[in-house]
Amino acid sequence: MAELPLDQVRTLLAVVDEGTFDAAAAVLHVTPSAVSQRMKALEQRTGRVLLLRTKPVRPTESGAVLVRLARQLARLERDAQAELGLSGAAGGPTRVSVAVNADSLATWFPAALTRVPQQPPLCFELRREDEDHTAALLREGTVMAAVTSSPDPVPGCSVRALGRMRYFPVAAPGFADRFPAGSLPELLAGAPVVAFDRRDDFQDGFVRQLGGGHGAASAARHLVPTSEGFVEAVAAGLGWGMVPEQQAGPLLRSGRLVGLAPDLPVDVPLHWQQWRLDSPALSAVAEAVAGVAAEALRR
Repeated sequence: MAELPLDQVRTLLAVVDEGTFDAAAAVLHVTPSAVSQRMKALEQRTGRVLLLRTKPVRPTESGAVLVRLARQLARLERDAQAELGLSGAAGGPTRVSVAVNADSLATWFPAALTRVPQQPPLCFELRREDEDHTAALLREGTVMAAVTSSPDPVPGCSVRALGRMRYFPVAAPGFADRFPAGSLPELLAGAPVVAFDRRDDFQDGFVRQLGGGHGAASAARHLVPTSEGFVEAVAAGLGWGMVPEQQAGPLLRSGRLVGLAPDLPVDVPLHWQQWRLDSPALSAVAEAVAGVAAEALRR
């Protein structure tokens, strides 16, 4: 394929970020016609449709590849400016975007950010997403790095194991007494359950584990889309749920929660994926994350 003109690649990124050709034109200080011509030329050069002309505009799968390239080029450009002492011209502190799952964000991950050196200054833009889906944000070029459950690197990214986050099935005291006596799989299949959102099948997976690959949690489920709110909903007696040991431990010791199967914890492996760039900012964040993860997660 012929060389990709950087002005066209940068224009693609502006269109995706701003959502419309007109808004991108305003940011780039060109006319909407110029933006349209650049996009047409880039699509002809690559032989692919790169944008879905929706409102807002969205990249196709091929477009996402070039969006990621554009963000990486911008990252390298800012790093080079910083090394040359031109960081003031780059528009202030370096911004690092990271996708991280809610439970990590509520427990160990913020401590990692405090260990990142602030010379040159950094600002973090965190995107909360389930660990099974954070890799998609990397693939789209939306973030530079992610805490993910996948050990398979996204194209153009490196991966390193962080450790395992342990979860326990827990409920409020007396929760099980409200339902007919029976085996634990029967109890959990019939009792209300707390889930993070409609995609959260973690509790269902635990019931299937108990049932030898069969069954699911009850259809009576409360959706609570924050880690802290999830734990409080379980402690309040709305339903049972899988809670990270960092959050469950104090509540189990205080008696606000009881373990439903203390000998059957579930360990979720976590990995760090990031763009494969020689970026001092990304390297500093990666080292801090790995260091705190080694202390907070199970090996």
